[in-house]
Amino acid sequence: MNPHPLAGKVAYVTGGSRGIGRAIALAFADAGADIAICALDDADQAASLCAAVTALGRRAFAFDADVSDIAATKRFATAAEAALGPCDILMNNAGINIRGPFEGVTEATYDRMMDVHVKGMFFMAQHVFAGMVARGTGKIINQCSQLVFKGGANITPYITAKGAILGFTRALAWEGAPRGVLVNAIAPGPIDTDLTRVRGPEWKQMIAGQLPVGRIGTVEDIAATALLLAGPGGDFYVGACLSPNGGDVMV
Repeated sequence: MNPHPLAGKVAYVTGGSRGIGRAIALAFADAGADIAICALDDADQAASLCAAVTALGRRAFAFDADVSDIAATKRFATAAEAALGPCDILMNNAGINIRGPFEGVTEATYDRMMDVHVKGMFFMAQHVFAGMVARGTGKIINQCSQLVFKGGANITPYITAKGAILGFTRALAWEGAPRGVLVNAIAPGPIDTDLTRVRGPEWKQMIAGQLPVGRIGTVEDIAATALLLAGPGGDFYVGACLSPNGGDVMV
């Protein structure tokens, strides 16, 4: 087995300074890819990630950007290409979550959720898509959620946005695959991250008890799925949504 299946590749990871994005960036680097990340107001963690990538013998680049700002993500794509080269793998990972009952959702909350998740992902993909098509090769991986399949209370804007991501993935897959660009999604289950830890250890214990595997997921669990899709093992996945979720949803 090739220990470096992404050797010679350049991967862009949005929201790459922490959590799942960071784990994916490190997995890609360990597999041989050079890594460009963007993150919002997280310079110390971004620098730490770059140092870790460099320690693996790969090139690294970090850029401060709010993915909801199309001009900012365009600047990220342009700067990353100048620093490392054109994008071979795009991991659309950046996201947020704002919880609360449906009747209290404001237009501002709704717009922010859709702008970060859907608009940000849509146009980040557009920034690199033409170049991938011109080269006849590329991988685009979009972060979704298993909640699209099971629903959930007090997170309607989040699930709405994630549902749109799944539709976007399938639509773009039809346009990309005939031209060598494979587009897929990952729908993680409950994962131990900074965002979920704020819910406390009781939440983690409760969720773990509901899963067939008896534990919640790690960021490395999701990184392994991203690595599959990004590498040669993902070459026959088109418009797929892989859901590493410990049995939370069986689809």
